[in-house]
Amino acid sequence: MSDAVRYQAEQAVATITINRPAARNALTIEAKQALLAALREASADDAIRAVILTGAGRAFCAGQDLAEHASLLAAGEAPMDTVRAHYNPMVETIMTMPKPVIAALPGVAAGAGASLAFACDFRIAAERASFLLAFARVGLGADTGASWTLQRLAGAAAAAELLMLAEPVDAARAHRLGLLTSVVPDDELQAATAALAARLAEGPTKAYAAIKDSLLYASSHGPGESLEHEAVLQTRLSQTEDHRSATEAFVAKRQPGYLGR
Repeated sequence: MSDAVRYQAEQAVATITINRPAARNALTIEAKQALLAALREASADDAIRAVILTGAGRAFCAGQDLAEHASLLAAGEAPMDTVRAHYNPMVETIMTMPKPVIAALPGVAAGAGASLAFACDFRIAAERASFLLAFARVGLGADTGASWTLQRLAGAAAAAELLMLAEPVDAARAHRLGLLTSVVPDDELQAATAALAARLAEGPTKAYAAIKDSLLYASSHGPGESLEHEAVLQTRLSQTEDHRSATEAFVAKRQPGYLGR
């Protein structure tokens, strides 16, 4: 894997770190390819039951590396092919991954970096963190799923404001808008994220996967179809070892232990 992305697996938790701190973790082609590969690796590994996505240093991700982008434009290439080649597959992998994904934001998340955070299931931010939906500043519309995720998190009016005005949103306001799960002091981000990841990694992984599946399905289907989809998922989950053992534990009035299967 490229040095632009670090991948660490420990005790059922995979930590994926965008590792270009000098560039605020802006995404070059190399970094995007490595990040997509890391996300796919975490998704496919049954031993991994929770994933942390973060950035090295004091930023989460500044989005597209505009220096590389400008070079591609000057060379007459088509740099926006990256939306289909890299960004869309990243978002699809995060959203459909059969395990929870936590975005840990040590600082700014801008452009596609913000969009990647919105695609995650949880977002924990340091107090110094901020979002910047900077697409309009460079004459572009939303990408990396922001048109879909942002209005579902914050509402259509707030999404239009944040995308069109392209002004920074500090962590406190982002939390009020529903963009963040929690905000913690800067020096507590790592511990808070690790604690949540450990809790999720010890939980009913198959149930978490079904919850992600049902929410994504219901977002584009009607009540009747969603009810049937829930029924299909529940039938499948009823056959899992976690469901059987957790039911027995409930009847016996003891704490269940989940194995993720």
